[in-house]
This record gives sequence, C-alpha cells and structure tokens, in this order.
Amino acid sequence: MRTLRVADLEAKPGEKVSGFVHIIGAEFGIPVTLICGEKEGETVLISGGVHNAEYVGIQAAMQLADELDPKKIAGNIIVIRLMNRTGFEHRTMSLTYEDGKNLNRVFPGNPNGTLSDRIAYTVVTEFFPKADYYVDLHCGDGFEGLVSYVYCTGAATPEVAAKSREMAEIAHVDYLVTSMCGTGGAYNYAGSMGIPSILLERGHSSRWCEDLVAEDVHDVKNILRHLRILRGKSHIHGKPPIEVSPVIYEDAPVSGCWYPAKQPGETFKEGEVLGRICDYFGRKLFVYRAKMGGIILYQTISLCIMKDTPMVSYGTWDEDTQGKIEVGCEVCGNEKHKHGHHHHKSEEKHHKRHEHHKHHEDK
Repeated sequence: MRTLRVADLEAKPGEKVSGFVHIIGAEFGIPVTLICGEKEGETVLISGGVHNAEYVGIQAAMQLADELDPKKIAGNIIVIRLMNRTGFEHRTMSLTYEDGKNLNRVFPGNPNGTLSDRIAYTVVTEFFPKADYYVDLHCGDGFEGLVSYVYCTGAATPEVAAKSREMAEIAHVDYLVTSMCGTGGAYNYAGSMGIPSILLERGHSSRWCEDLVAEDVHDVKNILRHLRILRGKSHIHGKPPIEVSPVIYEDAPVSGCWYPAKQPGETFKEGEVLGRICDYFGRKLFVYRAKMGGIILYQTISLCIMKDTPMVSYGTWDEDTQGKIEVGCEVCGNEKHKHGHHHHKSEEKHHKRHEHHKHHEDK
C-alpha cells in the first residue's frame, strides 16, 4: 500500500500524522506533519521557521498543517512546522541558539558539523528526496523592514526554473526575485537538486497577525490548487508580482548606529544615499550610496548594526520608466520625518493591492 514516510513518521492514504523528526547526530527533533492524500499525486514540502523569529511564516506553516484535509488532496504534503526549533525556544532571531549560525546559509549541511549543519543535512537527506515542489515561508526578522515579495530559484535546469517561476507568480505579493544562488539557502539548494522551489516573504520586524498569516495560507493553498494537489481551482490576483532582478545585497562594513534614508518599498536613482553609519558621537563612519536605480526589498531597521551583517537589499528599478514610489514611515506612519525626508502616501497606486501590508540573499 502507498504510504508517506519521513524518518520514523508514516502516514497512509487519507491520514494526517504529526510528530517529531529526529535531527541526525543531535538530541532533539523538529515538529512535522505528514498529510497523505486519498488520491495519488505529487508531493509538496512546506517549511516554516528556517529563521526562528519570522513568525508569519511559522504560524502559516502550522495553520496549513492543521487545516489541510487528506480527503481533498491528490498526492502528499509534508509540513516542517518549525525548522529552527531551539532558536525559536531561545528567541535568537536569525541564528541557531547552539552555534550562532544562520541556518539559511549552511545548506546542504554536514552530518559532522554543528547543529545548524546537522539540521540542514537532515532536511536535505530526509525531506528533499520526497519532494516534487518546495515552498519556504519567511518574513522580516526583528531587525528587518520588508516589502512583500517572493523568490524563485533560477540556479536550476530551465524546466525547474520555469516551474519555480510559475509557482511564484501565483503569490499575491508585490515583487518577484529570481535567485541565481544554488547553495546556502534551503530553497536554493532544493532547486539545484531539481525541485521547483520558492521562498515567500510577508511581514516585518518579527511582528505577526492573523491577517498576514491568512494571506500566506491563502497563497500556499492557491499554489497547491495550481499544482493540482489540493482540490479546487487556482486563480491569479490581477497582475503577477513585478520582477526586480537582479538584486544587490549589502552588509555593513563597520559596526555602529544605522540611519536608513529610505523605507522598504521606496525607489531611488543610482548614487542616492540609502543610509549612513555613525558612532555614538554622531560622527559618520560610512555612507552608502545606491549602485543602481532600485527599490528597497528589505533593510536593517534596528539602530544597532554590526559589521558583516545585513544592511540593505534592493532590486532593480528604473524611476524614469517605471515611476517613483515613496511610502510613509513603517514605524509611525507619518509621511514626513523631522529630518526633512518626504514620503507621499498619495503615491500608492502601485501598492494598492496590498494597502494593509507594511510590510534575506534569501533571508
């Protein structure tokens, strides 16, 4: 009889089974739900909590695991409810508690490495071989401002890249990034293994609410319908997300106090100042200017910034042909701050689809 099995967890057709999957070489497990559809079909892997304080994605993964009904599924769905469990339990933001590593930088992992390496190795060996598609759910971490967008894998065969993009264009988000990185991140490495994969970003500052979670759940269910795994008809939300590739990712060259000049979702021209780093006496240590015309996808929003940690990430945008986008402050909502930088909420025509959003590589 056809069964769905991951490590010691097993589900038969029409069953939903939840439990912990043991991390190879470690003394704990991660919470997983297996959903074995009544009808045969392909298998989708869904994960939350690669970054343990990105709560929109974590809660969405848990909600999907609870809501999806085997009777309505042709194929299988595997949900990793929370990949970085110890980081979540110790609230360590992007990092694994035991080794201080960013889990989304160590794939494919190593069975003889530290805990992050072993978690990644377990996912690659126990989960990825079962998956025909992969959806990884993220949001902005506690120190990150973010606009809603989706990554699809480009470092793959043309067929895998095309299927990944198909999945990404179903998502009801503003922007789309095609990633040409094939290792480090969970979905990147899955793509290089031949699994069409996307990473969905929604929400910011480790804040979550039921509406943002519901949007993630809606997007994933819509993708599942598009793949003919969940019963029902998929739909497109007006225009697909706007491609903003290639993307520039910049880390801080020094530690200090960080003063961003733009908001997530704002556009700018090449050469504009995107932020500065100062010492405790207000002396400028570093000024960052845009290397191309672009749009802020995510950036550090904490006053503290540390050397060699994420500072700002922006996608390709041409204000002359695509228009200028200015948005209000993500924190207070004001259109203008005391330092005189103007923001105009009237320029919302591009963001009207997500007016209630305020919303790394590859987080």
